Amino acid sequence: MNQVEIYQTRDKQAQVEVKFEGDTVWLSQQQLVSLFTGSRSNIVEHIKNIYKTGELEENSTCRKFRQVRIEGKRKVERQIDHYNLDVIIGVGYRVNSRRGTQFRQWATQRLKEHLVKGYTLNEKRLTQVLDNMQQLEHAIKLIQQSGKTGELSIAETKGLLDIITNYTQSFILLNRFDSKNLSEEKLNENITYEIQLSEAINAIEELKKQLIKKKEASALFGKQKDESFAGILKSIVQTFDGEYLYKSIEEQAAHLLYFVIKNHPFTDGNKRIGAFLFVWFLEKNKHRFKKSGELKINDNALVALALLVAQSTPDDKGIMIKLVMNLIRG
Repeated sequence: MNQVEIYQTRDKQAQVEVKFEGDTVWLSQQQLVSLFTGSRSNIVEHIKNIYKTGELEENSTCRKFRQVRIEGKRKVERQIDHYNLDVIIGVGYRVNSRRGTQFRQWATQRLKEHLVKGYTLNEKRLTQVLDNMQQLEHAIKLIQQSGKTGELSIAETKGLLDIITNYTQSFILLNRFDSKNLSEEKLNENITYEIQLSEAINAIEELKKQLIKKKEASALFGKQKDESFAGILKSIVQTFDGEYLYKSIEEQAAHLLYFVIKNHPFTDGNKRIGAFLFVWFLEKNKHRFKKSGELKINDNALVALALLVAQSTPDDKGIMIKLVMNLIRG
């Protein structure tokens, strides 16, 4: 898919050219200003905060597109930053939620129409699938090598290999254009618990004491670098038009694990803290066990999953999130 459509607000006060590419839509900063009738400085500040708090990864949600502009009497071609639907929704939530909701509904419907017509099934997409499978094979080799050199314990290596080999089919499905979106039928939207910053800090301190006693942590464990941890917790439970942006327990848990591990809010212990909060969140929302009473993810698999997330690239975020959701759904 690579085309442009005109979007007009329902009150007919603004219209923007919307670029469709890469299974999403893209708008520039100036277009966001026009769409949400906000000041440019205000829009820029919101975008900065979205990235600063770890709500979204800049590498995967911001792209430069060539754009011809009139400067004086000359036509000049510039590389202009454009932001995808995730960022557009995030800005809309902060600036003009009504217009944000209307645009999201329009964009989602148009994307579905394009998918049905098959516009996204192209050579580039098929190449991406092959590339991802090659990366998967490469990851397995690296993990096997890490196990041989002693970087991972036998249990951790086995846990990580089990996850990758058992869910290879999920990787394949998630990379097909017609199976890209995880089915929401079995996702649990009965969220009854939100992690509060103060209790999270207290719990991390208690975990730190226990680990230091076992000589498995130093004084740097759990020390906050800045206010990014608070931003992560807020981003998990943010709402849009009165509803959670991440609507299910699976989505919130997956993003919690990913953001803590990848954004490094602590000087030391990010993987262990991310895994700890992940389990805590599932436990509090009564979502840690299968109906059979068996753990959805055992200790070795959890360590392995944390390592897999840590070793992933920013471009793999979508796959990582959906993989975690797949493991704990139902």
